[in-house]
Amino acid sequence: MKVKVGMMSFAHLHADSYAHCLLNNPRAEFVGIADHDLRRAQQKAEQHGVQAFDSYESLLASDVQAVIICSENVKHAPLAQMAAAAGKHILCEKPLMTRLEDGQAMLTAARGAGVQLFTAFPCRFSPAFQQLRAMVQAGEIGELLAMRGTNRGVNPGGWFNDPELAGGGAMMDHTVHVADLMRLLTGQEIVEVYAETNNLMYHGNFDDVAMLTLTFEQGIFATLDSSWSRPRTFPTWGDVTLTVYGTRGVIEMDMFAQYLRHYDDRAGRIRQVFWGDNIDALMIDEFLRAVAGEPATTLATGEDGYKAAAVAIAGYESIRRGEPVKV
Repeated sequence: MKVKVGMMSFAHLHADSYAHCLLNNPRAEFVGIADHDLRRAQQKAEQHGVQAFDSYESLLASDVQAVIICSENVKHAPLAQMAAAAGKHILCEKPLMTRLEDGQAMLTAARGAGVQLFTAFPCRFSPAFQQLRAMVQAGEIGELLAMRGTNRGVNPGGWFNDPELAGGGAMMDHTVHVADLMRLLTGQEIVEVYAETNNLMYHGNFDDVAMLTLTFEQGIFATLDSSWSRPRTFPTWGDVTLTVYGTRGVIEMDMFAQYLRHYDDRAGRIRQVFWGDNIDALMIDEFLRAVAGEPATTLATGEDGYKAAAVAIAGYESIRRGEPVKV
């Protein structure tokens, strides 16, 4: 029996990848798309060969069992609450929320409706990260002391540069992936954040470079570069790296190091084309299994998404105060 899935908004850049994953997964029936931008809904529905719904309400009134939310960040909470009220399981793009109260409302709505709420953190499914985690758990580098992470990318532009829609800039966009990996790796919560941001790359009214220092509940500390510091001519969109320091050794992970070098005359640049495992596809497959009633072992829950987004939110509070703040 296939799982019927709809998509709520194609505002986010990851939406096309998730649609492709649905279309290529035998477990899924990709029913259709709704979007507050009706023209975009029609265009994307035509592109992917599915139905365009004229409203979110009409999509949720259909027989879809689950939805994937890919709207602008500030719209995650109202869309998730709508989906929960309609009894649909939810996979929500990151960051889960831009305000703590919105995240709490999303979690409450899902629990009250008895539906599953997951956060789109595909980096959890990376074989490189899973091997790193297994080595740390096996004690191969002794007691964990510190970590250094990066998620350095290209500025996506558009609504991502509007803090009213994105909830921030680069720090909001790129902190949550690696913060989630660090939480999963250590099994500990981040309890304090100190952040520095600036607009040194694009000089807009949004942060495009960000550096955070994170303290964990048992004293481990980490630094995280979550900047849009890659120029548009850079050979790839960015990176996800994590270096873990222990009492008996160091492990370094470069999540997207499996690539071909493509000399692209049409684009006038050299590209790094990733050839490793499709972590979006692995995440979507487990989401489909969870909706079908199978246990979800790797998917990030709504609570995981809330705690990772709370780190970025605390980072902005740290900027306002000019001092470390509690999460």
